[in-house]
Amino acid sequence: MSALRFSSRFNPMLSNTILVQTKSLLFSFSSFSSSVRKPCKTLCCSTNSLLHTNGGTSNSSPLSGLEDELVGYIFGKKKATEVAHLVWRHVLHKGDIVIDATCGNGYDTVAMLKMVADESGHGRVYGIDIQTEALENTSSLLDETVTQKEKELVKLFPICHSRMDEVLPENTAVRLVAFNLGYLPGGDKGIITTSKTTLLALEASKKMLILGGLISLVVYVGHPGGREELETVEAFASGLCVDGWICCKFQMLNRPLAPVLVFIFKR
Repeated sequence: MSALRFSSRFNPMLSNTILVQTKSLLFSFSSFSSSVRKPCKTLCCSTNSLLHTNGGTSNSSPLSGLEDELVGYIFGKKKATEVAHLVWRHVLHKGDIVIDATCGNGYDTVAMLKMVADESGHGRVYGIDIQTEALENTSSLLDETVTQKEKELVKLFPICHSRMDEVLPENTAVRLVAFNLGYLPGGDKGIITTSKTTLLALEASKKMLILGGLISLVVYVGHPGGREELETVEAFASGLCVDGWICCKFQMLNRPLAPVLVFIFKR
């Protein structure tokens, strides 16, 4: 316990924020709310786990059971994308339909496919990216890492993520929509996701998501427009109904360019 120090703060936009300070970094966990609420009722901490509940049981959140992994992230042992994948595993089932809204180089697409593919062939991954290069990289990675039968479960589309509803069959039950916001790693840094298109994509995701589904975002803020896009994501999450959504953010406070994790869970 001596290695960690906790404090809480409260404002109308963030219903509660838990700060965890270690010798090397300061880490923020925030729950978004659309209205002023009471601070969290329970905070339990031990040397190997961190559990945060907000007036409900811990198993009402997709983060339940991830305490050790999150502490690994706090101590710099796991990347933001690794934590995102761990959360997905607690939400997804074999046969689910998921959307990779920003394929990039395909690593998220492959991770999703491994989680939903089964012998029934019902699982589907819809991969979207505005850059042809990204889809080519994703297709090549699939060729290298999965079977041809598994690859057939992936549908790739060269469109903006704001138009995802145009490529999915009507009334498709989606359990996960994942975003890696920013630019294509190794590609043209001048081509980035924008606040306007990301907001449209979030609105579309909200309509598609089934109960128990998740919108997952890794927001990169170290490029022009990145901080504005994070603010757009925060405003969207803050405006969601408290009774229907659990929204939280994980952010390194003394590393301003570190990616920010946002999870929006439909309960």
